[in-house]
Amino acid sequence: MRGLDQRSGALFSYVDLEARVRADHPLRSIRQLTDEALAALSGSFSALYAARMGRPSIPPEMLLRALLLQAFYSIRSERQLMERLEFDLLFRWFVGLGIDDQAWDHSSFTRNRDRLLAGEIAAQFLAAVLAQPRVKRLLSSDHFSVDGTLIEAWASIKSFKPKDQGGTHQEEDPPPSAGGRNAEVDFRGQTRSNETHASTTDPQARLYRKGPGMEAKLCFIGHTLMENRSGLIVDTRLTSANGHAERIAALSMIEPRADRPKAISVGADKAYDAEDFVNELRSMNVRAHVARNTNGRRSSIDGRTTRHAGYGRSQKIRKRIEEGFGWIKTVGGLRKTRFVGRDKVGWAFTLTAAAYNLVRLPKLLGALA
Repeated sequence: MRGLDQRSGALFSYVDLEARVRADHPLRSIRQLTDEALAALSGSFSALYAARMGRPSIPPEMLLRALLLQAFYSIRSERQLMERLEFDLLFRWFVGLGIDDQAWDHSSFTRNRDRLLAGEIAAQFLAAVLAQPRVKRLLSSDHFSVDGTLIEAWASIKSFKPKDQGGTHQEEDPPPSAGGRNAEVDFRGQTRSNETHASTTDPQARLYRKGPGMEAKLCFIGHTLMENRSGLIVDTRLTSANGHAERIAALSMIEPRADRPKAISVGADKAYDAEDFVNELRSMNVRAHVARNTNGRRSSIDGRTTRHAGYGRSQKIRKRIEEGFGWIKTVGGLRKTRFVGRDKVGWAFTLTAAAYNLVRLPKLLGALA
C-alpha cells in the first residue's frame, strides 16, 4: 500500500533524544569518555566562573562538547555550528541540549569560548582524557615520538609589511585605484624578513619556508608528542615558526617524562639530528632514536644507537605521528587556522589533538575488551 505524502501536524513528541540515537552510534562511547574528562575539570571551571550577579553563561561543559563536534564534523565556523545545533538532534544529544532548548547566538558562543583561554582548559582536557584508568592501560610510558607541522596563519602574505622605527606597524596603505581591496601585488625584487617585516593581521605569525624552492607562508608550528604503543597524542605545543622551534618544543614535552630511573626513548626524523639536541636528551637519560641526517652534515647518531633493534622499531612507529597531523589539519580544520594570535591558535591545536584521541579511543578500547 502506498503511503501518503502529507506533513505531520502533531504538536507534541513523546520520543526522548536518548532513544533517537542508536545504541551502537560511535558518539555514545566518545561522549562517555568526554563526560568523565569534563567531570574531572569541574574545579577548574569553578575557578574561571566566579560567583557573581548576572545571567548564567553557556555551561563550559556544553561549550566544549560543541567545539568537539566542530572538529569531528569539519564545521568551518561557529555560525554554522549554531545552525547545525538548531536542527540536528544528534548534535543536541551530544551537547546536552533538549529538543525545546534554543541554540546560542554565535557571537555569545565565541565570547564564552575565549574565556576558557585563561585557564588552559584545552591542555587540562587532553590530560583528563588520558588520565582515565581504562585509557592509561593503552599508553606507553617508555617509548615516544615527536614531530612538528606547519599551521598556516589567518593572514594574507599581502599583510606582511615593513615595521616602523617604534616596532609597530605602518598605517594601512590607501585602497588601490583598481582591483578592489585585494588588488594584485608584485613582490619581485623586494627583500622581506621577519626582522624587518610583520603581518598587520597577525603580528605573531612568522614568514617561513618549509624547504628550498618551496613557497614561504605566514604560519606557526604545531608540535605533538606521541606515545608509541597506541599512537595517541599525549602533549602538544604551538610555537613561532623558526629553525630551532621543533627541537626546543620537543625538549619541553619530553623533560617531564624523563624524570625517572629507567631510560625512555624518543623517535624523531632527521630534522632533529643536531648535536645539541641529542646531547640534551642523553643528559636527561633519554635514548635519542633520531633518523640520521644524510644531507652531508655530520650525524650525531652513530652505531652505538642504530645497532639496537629498538632503534629500528622507533623509526617505523614514529611515522604514525603524521596520521595525527593529517586528521588535525584535514578533518579538524587546522590546515589554515581560523584564529589570530599564538594563544588562540595553540588552544585550538590542543583541543583538536584531544578530539583526534577521542575518535580513536573507542576502537582501541574495544580491542581490549
